[in-house]
Amino acid sequence: MAAMDFTCLHPVKLLPHKGQLCLFSSPVRQKYQSIKFTRIQQQGYPLIASCLPISDKVVSPAPEIDLLLNRVKWDDKGLAVAIAQNIDTGAILMQGFVNKEALEVTISSRKATFYSRSRSKLWIKGETSMNFIQVNEIFFDCDYDSIIYLGKPDGPTCHTGAETCYYTSVFDSLKNPQVEEKGVALTTLYSLESIISQRKEELSLPVEGKPSWTRRLLTNDKLLCSKIREEADELCRTLEENEDETRTASEMADVLYHSMALLGLRGVKVEDVMEILRKRFSKSGIEEKENRRK
Repeated sequence: MAAMDFTCLHPVKLLPHKGQLCLFSSPVRQKYQSIKFTRIQQQGYPLIASCLPISDKVVSPAPEIDLLLNRVKWDDKGLAVAIAQNIDTGAILMQGFVNKEALEVTISSRKATFYSRSRSKLWIKGETSMNFIQVNEIFFDCDYDSIIYLGKPDGPTCHTGAETCYYTSVFDSLKNPQVEEKGVALTTLYSLESIISQRKEELSLPVEGKPSWTRRLLTNDKLLCSKIREEADELCRTLEENEDETRTASEMADVLYHSMALLGLRGVKVEDVMEILRKRFSKSGIEEKENRRK
């Protein structure tokens, strides 16, 4: 997040702007947008607790945005469901409701914004915790009645401190009704990462019987690196020898597994790798390699 301009912490007069969102009436009114403030009256005005930079000019929604928002099938209360999803891990972070204004604000600010039904006002995710969700893309479903905010969270999304709001497994609860455990709704790749991380944490524990293959890899750098090279070579051979596609998939699975063991050993998360890949999408591969040398 950009460095905070602490001049925002002084009491300043605010101009109401569609309820929750307010603009400074000082010379910086078009550069900063209040996202959190306490109703402490000083000289008749609230005290700003924090603020966010916005565009240099406050402008009305472009006609094409207004036209797009009108395509949404808002319910009888003017609301639609919005789901926030991590752009790199695919994890579902949270669900909320949005109205036309909340979606408009999200499009312009790139901060996931929702509508609170209980408080009847807009709210920006992270306005209290500072764990914003930086929105990269927005998708509608085929019926235009639900929305996905695809983006990157600045920190834990759930108010409990969990990574996402979805951490209760139905099947685990059915198996052990008396035990309440917090898990994470992980896709296949991240489930594997979690298992490797768990094996790494168990390295200090005594081994009963034959050690697992993952444990052997995590305790033997030479073995791990030799297996990555071996599996990569076998993957290439499926192309060179025109082997069946299922063989290619199988060898790629081996490359992924052994490479992820190395990542786990180095303390590097798959999410970090995905983020780097995503940032390369709009760059020339040749240009990107040249920049790495600088």
